[in-house]
Amino acid sequence: MTRFGIDALVAIRLAEQGRGAQEGAQLVAPATMRSDALRIVYRQVAAGERQERDGIELIHAIAGTPMRVLGDKVSLRTAWRIAAELGLDDPVPATYLAVTRLQADALVALDPALLRLAEGVVPVAPPSVLGL
Repeated sequence: MTRFGIDALVAIRLAEQGRGAQEGAQLVAPATMRSDALRIVYRQVAAGERQERDGIELIHAIAGTPMRVLGDKVSLRTAWRIAAELGLDDPVPATYLAVTRLQADALVALDPALLRLAEGVVPVAPPSVLGL
């Protein structure tokens, strides 16, 4: 089974399509991903880009998507090290890289900033591997 680390934008897109990982794949994300998705969807609702009811349903769908969500000591320590190596002011983006490094075969992300950080740190796969 292939494991893919995903970012919040991928989780949102999968939930919008009403599905999780394709057969033979498993999703992995840091615990912060759900909060990141909440923040993104909440801002979309506040900006009038999405109806509140749809936003809430989307967040519920993300929470119900089968995936391994990690926030353990090893993941956090690894995120800390990656953030320090990359000279980041905020270690949260490094949590995605840490979870991918520890538990996944590749990162699938739609966030361009996260993809730039991933270069040379973890393997990256295109969204098409998840049918996006």
